[in-house]
Amino acid sequence: MTKKIEIYLASPRGFCAGVERAIETVKLSLGRYGKPVYVLHEIVHNKHVILELEQSGAVFVENLHDIPAGEVCIFSAHGVSLHIESRAKELGLRIVDATCPLVSSVHRMVEKYHSWGYDVLIIGHHGHPEVEGTAGRVNGRVRIVSSEHEADNVVVGDIEKVGYVSQTTLCKKDLGGILEILSKRFPGIKGPTSNICFATQNRQDAVKELAEKTDLIFVVGSKNSSNSNRLKEVGLQCGVEAHLIDDFNDIDPAWLVDKKRVGLTAGASAPERLVEGVVSWMQEYGATKVVELKGIEEKVHFRPAVLAAK
Repeated sequence: MTKKIEIYLASPRGFCAGVERAIETVKLSLGRYGKPVYVLHEIVHNKHVILELEQSGAVFVENLHDIPAGEVCIFSAHGVSLHIESRAKELGLRIVDATCPLVSSVHRMVEKYHSWGYDVLIIGHHGHPEVEGTAGRVNGRVRIVSSEHEADNVVVGDIEKVGYVSQTTLCKKDLGGILEILSKRFPGIKGPTSNICFATQNRQDAVKELAEKTDLIFVVGSKNSSNSNRLKEVGLQCGVEAHLIDDFNDIDPAWLVDKKRVGLTAGASAPERLVEGVVSWMQEYGATKVVELKGIEEKVHFRPAVLAAK
């Protein structure tokens, strides 16, 4: 490794308000109700966070039937469908809803358009839990659009009654192309300026700044984290080599050959201690300088979720 590598840290990076709320909700539930508490799906998409919570007594399941009646069931930050909500109640589970408030606001938008008799288009990735949960907030007249090709071909009942929302963790560039096509096909389409959450956008903007100063970017985040993958894509779109890593163990020293300025950021579900681990690893291999870039200070915090009334 070159002995004069400089490390540039993006700001903001790491945990967003919704992730902090979800993790704190699990920890508080464990303290209040005891072990175990059950979580439907991963509370957030980070394997280190999941392991830590498992060691504390959280049990992650993929099916409501895996939770014994009467036990605490926590819905993840990504949100769930109305069917899942009602089924959990039918099974006698004690519900704690850790859905990110920003995702919940998208749910309300879908419900509003649907109540108007509109077809609702959800711009997002097929199979992603946030998108699946959002689509399941209404019964019928909802479609997922994940690409410009799908935008060109999606069929609606009435072109005058179309609304849209988007997944909160998309890249603005990807959203823009799809929305341009939909706006041409359905001139009266209604929707927000953007559903991309402020934390997602702030982190993407920070990567753009990082790309101006570096010749390699590491994004700390798990492979199934949508927002982390988008950060990597933003770096690549800026013309900089970028790699998504769970932690320092994923770093291939060959990536650092001939590199002098390395940028480092973290997805919204990645703990800061993982960033610190990467910095320490690089310092052991010869990095001599660490620069913290100035960025937007995020002051938004959400109160943890509480047990729903029986």
